[in-house]
Amino acid sequence: MPLPVSFSFRFRDQRVFGRLIFALLLFLSIAIGALSGLLIVYKSDLPRVQELQDYRPNVITELYSDDGRTVGSFALERRVVISDDDIPQLLRDALIATEDKNFERHWGVDVTGVARAVVKAAMGGGRIRGTSTITQQLSRLCFLTAEKSFKRKFQEFLFSIQIERFYTKAQILTLYCNQVPLGHRTFGFEAAAQFYFSKELKDLSLDQIAVLAALPAIAHLGSPMQMENRVTVRRNYVLRRMVAEGKITRERAEAASQAPLGLRIASRVSERAPYFTEEVRKYLAETYGFRTVRERGLRAYTTLNLEMQAAAVEALTSGLEAYDQRHGWRGAETNVMTRTKGDLESYRHKDWIKPPLPGQRRVGLVVEVTDRTAQVRIGRYRGTLLRSGARWTGKRSLRRLLKVGDLALFRVTAVDSPDRSLGVELSQRPKVQAALVAIDNASGEIKAMVGGHDFGRSKFNRATQAYRQPGSAFKPFVYTLALEEGMTPEDLIEDAPISFPGSDGTWSPRNYDGRFEGSITLRRAFARSRNVPAVRLANRFGIEQVLRSARRFGISSPGLAPYLPVALGAAEVTLLEMTSAYSAYGNDGVRITPRYLRKVTDYEGATQEEQLAEVSDVVSRETARTMVALLQSVVQEGTARRARALNRAVAGKTGTTNDYTDAWFIGLTPSLTCGVWVGFDEKRSLGRGETGGRAALPIWIDFVRRVTRKMAAEEFPSPIVPDA
Repeated sequence: MPLPVSFSFRFRDQRVFGRLIFALLLFLSIAIGALSGLLIVYKSDLPRVQELQDYRPNVITELYSDDGRTVGSFALERRVVISDDDIPQLLRDALIATEDKNFERHWGVDVTGVARAVVKAAMGGGRIRGTSTITQQLSRLCFLTAEKSFKRKFQEFLFSIQIERFYTKAQILTLYCNQVPLGHRTFGFEAAAQFYFSKELKDLSLDQIAVLAALPAIAHLGSPMQMENRVTVRRNYVLRRMVAEGKITRERAEAASQAPLGLRIASRVSERAPYFTEEVRKYLAETYGFRTVRERGLRAYTTLNLEMQAAAVEALTSGLEAYDQRHGWRGAETNVMTRTKGDLESYRHKDWIKPPLPGQRRVGLVVEVTDRTAQVRIGRYRGTLLRSGARWTGKRSLRRLLKVGDLALFRVTAVDSPDRSLGVELSQRPKVQAALVAIDNASGEIKAMVGGHDFGRSKFNRATQAYRQPGSAFKPFVYTLALEEGMTPEDLIEDAPISFPGSDGTWSPRNYDGRFEGSITLRRAFARSRNVPAVRLANRFGIEQVLRSARRFGISSPGLAPYLPVALGAAEVTLLEMTSAYSAYGNDGVRITPRYLRKVTDYEGATQEEQLAEVSDVVSRETARTMVALLQSVVQEGTARRARALNRAVAGKTGTTNDYTDAWFIGLTPSLTCGVWVGFDEKRSLGRGETGGRAALPIWIDFVRRVTRKMAAEEFPSPIVPDA
């Protein structure tokens, strides 16, 4: 008997349903098995979540000046670690509103956010975006990679869930605020605040906070300084999100969105004293290891004085420019008309990232020139060069100096920020080099160091690495020996022709002016820097004795050979050792080994080393004070008379070598010794008449004038008169 139709359908439906159930169970079993396998495989590659508690990001090694201000820093990643209490509430609100609005509610992965992003992507036909929570970003920043793969994303989900189980929301947000990359190798919001706005995070305004909160999403696209429009758009989005989440009022957001971006890029602090900080870096790397310096963070308390360093940089720069201008205009650095095909407005120069400031020397592009004026572009700023601003060239018409499309160096004399207009003077990049070192007499601490005109172009430190002949600046060691042997400044010495036989023939020393003065006092011979009397003294007491005298003062260069021309500075020495040697005269005959550092601690503050002064008596107090008096006579009546313009107690000695290849002045005040050297890296003439008194002394005078401007008058101790 055939089955009823209805029963036949029910039977067939049951069989289909059973097969569907079987298939579903089979699929679930496979899925669970696969998921379990993925969990086992991918979880085995994950770090233990407890490691996050011990996780220590790379931190900066920081250098501090003698009064505790930051001098420089070394790091692979620039980061200033902050605590939860250091995060402004506005920044918390901005980050949560923009990056993860459900941060306080989700358990590591925002499921509703993912679903919403999937629907939006499906409707728009694009990729799934904006699904990573702050916790997921943190897991990726600390332990995972930015690789776009299923494995990485799956691990990110798992690790984020674990992080939420072990850490509070406050801990997670704090870790994120210290880890997130914000451009220019800057990590974390405190470091970014200091770099982009030259402020601490706690001092930022709402619009500045919004700029920082905008950077996590766009910093990877390029420099914020070069995409101000994109940063502004993202900043305003952050403000709108804060309004939507009820964190700020619409009126407050509107006011913040109208504010200019106002980036005020901080100079890397090491730019103030790059040669000094490099010397410290080399020492720290040799002592503690490269990785510790670049990643683990140290705190180095240095001897540098920032005011003196600034004075040294400006004095040296001005002095080199004065020398360079004495030797004429060499022409523009290059012309970009061909390169830009005449479209000068599209030209960009690497020197234009930061806005110009008064006193700076900046590369400018000439966009228009007449006989009387030239229009110059420096980034977004425009400057007008007047004929008076190029008077030093000796040209009456600016057309004879510049043409449209020229790149040249200009000194910024004034800045009008609202109008973005400048006052400028024509300058040029000196080819000559110089170095300056300043040392505190009583402590041996190096207070300022400049090793060249431009660290960016040459990292060779001419204060510590260049061995050059000091010329007459070496003579104090000869006269010190004469005083120790019982002579006095009023004793007579012959300034008359003399010859000495040698293996290369007869050597006859001559004076700079080619004349001889006959019998003169030691004081006059020293003040006028007469060569023949110095050689006679060295010959009388023995050149070996002179060398021993110099070595007591710390002159350790290998060029000190026992032959008479050394008495006139024929041996090669460094500026640092010469300056340190002179400081003993200003410290009553006590030399203190020059030092860069006072103390080094680790990142937590535990002391690693303290550098104590190394003290040695090199001459008697009587001899030291008499030598200071002789050095004062060089200023009062000798080759350094220009220094009298300071109207202070100063002393020193000029030095000039044959053919004017090296110019020196090493001088001291009662508390400070400063040495200046000027010359070319390749040993060639500075030009006729470019003596130590003309090329080096003006730099020294400028430096001392700047650093003593607010100091009370000082006096050297009086020479000790021996008992009758």
